[in-house]
Amino acid sequence: MIMKKYFTLYIAILSLFSLNGFSQKSKLKSADTKYNNLAYIDAIKAYEKVAQKGYKSADMYQKIGNSYYFNGELESAAKWYGELFAMHTDLEPEYYFRYSQSLKSIGENKKADEMLQLFHQKIGITSKSMNYLDQIKANSGRYQIENAGINSPYSDYGTAKYGNKIVFTTARDTGGLTHRTHSWNNQFFTNLYTSQVSDEGTLSKPEPFDDAVKSRFHEATPIFTKDGKTMYFTRNNFLKGKKGKNQDKTTLLKIYRANSVDNLWTNVTELPFNSDQFSTAHPALSLDEKTLYFASNRPDSFGESDIYKVQINTDGSFGTPINLGNTINTVGRESFPFISDENEMYFASDGHPGLGGFDVFVTKINSNGTYSDIQNVGENVNSAKDDFAYCIDSKTRRGYFSSNRTGGQGSDDIYQFLETKRLTCDQELYGEITDINTKELLPNTKISLYNNLFELLNTTISDVKGNYSLKVDCGKDYHVRAEKSEYNTKEQKISISSLEGKTYLPIALEKTKCKVTIGDDLGKCFGIKNIYFDFDKYNIRVEAAIDLEKILIVLTDNPGMKLDIRSHTDSRGTFKYNEVLSNNRAKATIQWLIKNGIHPNRLTAKGYGENQLVNHCSDGVYCTEEEHQLNRRSEFIITAL
Repeated sequence: MIMKKYFTLYIAILSLFSLNGFSQKSKLKSADTKYNNLAYIDAIKAYEKVAQKGYKSADMYQKIGNSYYFNGELESAAKWYGELFAMHTDLEPEYYFRYSQSLKSIGENKKADEMLQLFHQKIGITSKSMNYLDQIKANSGRYQIENAGINSPYSDYGTAKYGNKIVFTTARDTGGLTHRTHSWNNQFFTNLYTSQVSDEGTLSKPEPFDDAVKSRFHEATPIFTKDGKTMYFTRNNFLKGKKGKNQDKTTLLKIYRANSVDNLWTNVTELPFNSDQFSTAHPALSLDEKTLYFASNRPDSFGESDIYKVQINTDGSFGTPINLGNTINTVGRESFPFISDENEMYFASDGHPGLGGFDVFVTKINSNGTYSDIQNVGENVNSAKDDFAYCIDSKTRRGYFSSNRTGGQGSDDIYQFLETKRLTCDQELYGEITDINTKELLPNTKISLYNNLFELLNTTISDVKGNYSLKVDCGKDYHVRAEKSEYNTKEQKISISSLEGKTYLPIALEKTKCKVTIGDDLGKCFGIKNIYFDFDKYNIRVEAAIDLEKILIVLTDNPGMKLDIRSHTDSRGTFKYNEVLSNNRAKATIQWLIKNGIHPNRLTAKGYGENQLVNHCSDGVYCTEEEHQLNRRSEFIITAL
């Protein structure tokens, strides 16, 4: 599905990064202790020493930058990512994001914003590039809809569940209503009515809700706590016979709270974050009933009206309202929030791409307070007119919405629906975590799931068999990060199928420290498969020197270590030629190390030509270039510690 998106990054994930992985550094002790015949080599330390000697490698800069980034040392990460971007300007998107966050840590906000914009471009966030009609079409046709059977010739809208009843807003007993626009300065007065819901879902004849909450002005859009003892509702600025007005002498909307005592509603009080100078309306409760969502045109709103949230404290007081940001809010109108039992927020908007007027949209509220991609629920519910005040029972998939579409009885009507097909397509992302070298399963590995904006969506821990599983959405791209003590943090991008099912992603981790003993190949610690020479020559090339610097640093730090350097060729060329060439290359490698300070008695070297092939690719046997490459290798075998 393609849709037009509006994003604001609220990045708090850096503080959530594990302090494991690259932070597990241990200094090498003197070689004369023999380390109980073991040596512990910190590859990252070696990389830094190589870089400080003036050698340049994008791969090296990435590894150093990542090591600091994943450990939360952003100032150091900024330095090495800066070196990386000085060499290359076309990198994977995640490096633009990481560099941006690192730059912010050192106050380079302008450059950080530039990197963030490039990150957005890399992942294709452009408001003009997405055909939102395709997305709406894909989401359409999922509902069976019918008139709720409780409508009047006047305005009826906004249903809320109250036990085995619904309570809704109506202008039926105010008379003379011919039109209503969905703004908070509505001149037509509405009251609350209730209707019994049968087991089959039909609604009884509506009756007035309760005179205790009725005033001479508007009452609308209630929401009830699960125990039915507290109600929040919208009313004009009117309490205890007094009408409040703004500086333009207009009576705006406010949210009020009432309590049920002995089945009677009483103690109607205005919420403290209301104001005479702006409207506050259409309350909704979070699942735990500790947060109240609402719509308002407060001074910090992005458009005509925005959706906000405010904390409800245990003593009944309230925190400070928070704008949900322009991930949700636009320069238009956002209103009528509703939180489902699955922690989805449905809301009405004419600022997000829709079919006309208010459309109903939905987003998932993630565990860290961020919001998943906003989706238009599609045609059926949405039309060319105003469609709003959507609510749904997550178990039965039945619910209500309001609309002033053609064919209704009044200016607004209530419709009931059955959702026959879920909007979301669920996938399971699973795999096992292993050691890249030993293939050992790695339990207790932290797995973090990020969206393509690197917002943390979920975390889990691999089980005793190294397995993990996460719920993901179909057709989305994610970044999966695996973190375990004494292992390098690894991050992989995965594209999830657009069909329901499972996606397999195994992750192999490499130990941060190399554990070696006599007889081991030191080169494997640094991924050195070959020391590169020009064709038919044995002069040390620049990229070979970078790898040899890693070996040099270890030898310098461990004066008791001795190496036997072995050079191998593939089978192409004559046997004698390959033996001479490999022997010259092995000696050239030794000479480079001696020239840079290593005593000759610590080094031996020999060229083996094609004598020790690791596969079947001998003379006369057809092999691919990749198979031949396996035989062209350099080894640094530890002979003493």
